[in-house]
Amino acid sequence: MSFTSNTRVRNIAVENPGAKRVLEDAGVDYCCGGEKSLHEACMHAGVSANEILKRLQENRMQAGPEDVNWTSARLGDLTRHIVEKHHKYVRGTIPRVSALLARVKAKHGENHPELAKIEAEFLGVGQEMYAHMQKEEQILFPYIEKLERAEEGKEEIERPFFQTVRNPVHMMMLEHDSAGEALKAMRKLSSGYHAPAGACESYREAYRLLREFEADMHTHVHLENNILFPRAVELEIEVL
Repeated sequence: MSFTSNTRVRNIAVENPGAKRVLEDAGVDYCCGGEKSLHEACMHAGVSANEILKRLQENRMQAGPEDVNWTSARLGDLTRHIVEKHHKYVRGTIPRVSALLARVKAKHGENHPELAKIEAEFLGVGQEMYAHMQKEEQILFPYIEKLERAEEGKEEIERPFFQTVRNPVHMMMLEHDSAGEALKAMRKLSSGYHAPAGACESYREAYRLLREFEADMHTHVHLENNILFPRAVELEIEVL
């Protein structure tokens, strides 16, 4: 499989799950900005598209044991994976990081005023994600699973109150964009999650967890924006 600088980033991440690690390490947006060409995405990230193509070639884009090609899996399996892995992670991480940031801000906030801004961004994205995940779990995902069962002849389905899956999908993608902006702001405020010299262990741990949270969100949004949502839209056209 051959990619060029004109290939959309989402296609690289979708067709070779292992490529996400190369893109993530380089800071190339493959989730919210997945419609951009590799050239455009690399310009935004301040890296060379040719260098990324070289890394992808050297990496051979091999998927690791945790990588699954979800393009052909059942949609119900994908929605359950998102809930059990990513939603569960977000719900477990938000209170932990919130408490840690509050403690670090109380101790270091006078000398590092950016901590208050980072905390505010994180609390905001946390509140948004709680509501976002609830809407997916209670409305969107069950409907997608019904579509799949209807396509398999296992269930009758009527047009939903939101008329078409494209409507909640559009809203979820807007909320993804909002979360993505918050992640970018936290990364900038924290200088790429690099703790200052002399930072205590709690300070370093807070930044480590924020970096981990960002990486999980990128994968989470990628699975929805680039795989689940497009497949759900296509399925609805076939079923209704």
